[in-house]
Amino acid sequence: MRGLRVVGAALVSVVVLCACGAGGGSGEASASPTASATPSASPSPSPSPAESLVRMTRTGGFAGRTSSVLVKGDGSWTRLDGDAKPAGSGKLTPEELERLRSALAAADFAHLPRVSKSGTPVYDGFEYTIVHGGFEVVTADGSVPPALQDVLSALPPSEG
Repeated sequence: MRGLRVVGAALVSVVVLCACGAGGGSGEASASPTASATPSASPSPSPSPAESLVRMTRTGGFAGRTSSVLVKGDGSWTRLDGDAKPAGSGKLTPEELERLRSALAAADFAHLPRVSKSGTPVYDGFEYTIVHGGFEVVTADGSVPPALQDVLSALPPSEG
């Protein structure tokens, strides 16, 4: 039953994200980035205010909860619960948005491993899926690369 709920939450998140990008042009790219001859280390162009800047989904923990945070280009954010229902919203200050943008640029998503779970497992820890600039990376407590730690700390809280 829990697995079905997680799958349902993921599907609703995809629908919400697709709707957010509708009519805007670029939206989110697929989980597997398109290959190019020379990947660029430069950060992707800033999204328009209505487009998604970053999405983070956190699953697991002692209670096995799922929550997502979607931050748009203008710094507005929405938190979704495990049923993909809105559970909070707000707007980052200009300083917080700049900190998040800097952390995202420094993380260099084009060169991060798509899955980073090689560290010591943390029982009842969290798994994080982060989508930015057409790239999706998955990591977990005990394996979070330093560059992603800065991204996670710059995001709005995943629980209210």
